[in-house]
Amino acid sequence: MNSSQPPTPESPASRDTDAARTAAKGRPTRSRKEAEAARRRPLVVSDRKEARRRDRERSRTRQMEAQQALVTGDEAKMPLQHRGPERRRVRDLVDTRHNVAEYFFPVALVFMIVALVLPLIDQSLYLAMSTLLIALLWGGIAICVIDAFFLRRRLRAALTEEFGEVKRGLVGYGIMRAIQIRRFRLPKPQVKHGGAPVEPKQPRAKR
Repeated sequence: MNSSQPPTPESPASRDTDAARTAAKGRPTRSRKEAEAARRRPLVVSDRKEARRRDRERSRTRQMEAQQALVTGDEAKMPLQHRGPERRRVRDLVDTRHNVAEYFFPVALVFMIVALVLPLIDQSLYLAMSTLLIALLWGGIAICVIDAFFLRRRLRAALTEEFGEVKRGLVGYGIMRAIQIRRFRLPKPQVKHGGAPVEPKQPRAKR
């Protein structure tokens, strides 16, 4: 004998209640599996043009923040090549000293302009001064090389003492910074010549 009971037929009242709920919401009730799958589905912007526009805006915002950080010294937002205590220490060591290259290259630029303009003014004077200009340029370059050698020794000694090693690229990072004119260096110097910290500029009062 089969003891299983036949399924109880759904009452008309129950069917009417389900139909009323569906009509009220405008759609059938989702099952639990459907609801969980909807929650796991990633939120993707359907409009690709709008998504690209948002990506460009985010990229532009990050670039502006990184550029501002190079001026203010906010290391958390600087480009990766300028982050880290070792690189900050290298920048401070370079910025505290009077580097020969930061003074020589503006003077060398003036010499080059004179060498280009002088033949147009007086050919004989140019011939007389050309040897002197060449000697001054090569002499300045030699002094810059010697100064870079002493800077290299100072950087290696300071980094070894403070961090135990000199990571690859740090010395070159410092020498390249020493070649640049001080006011054009990025990140901006945070110390003056001699080691005193740079005082932050106060905003101008509006009149």
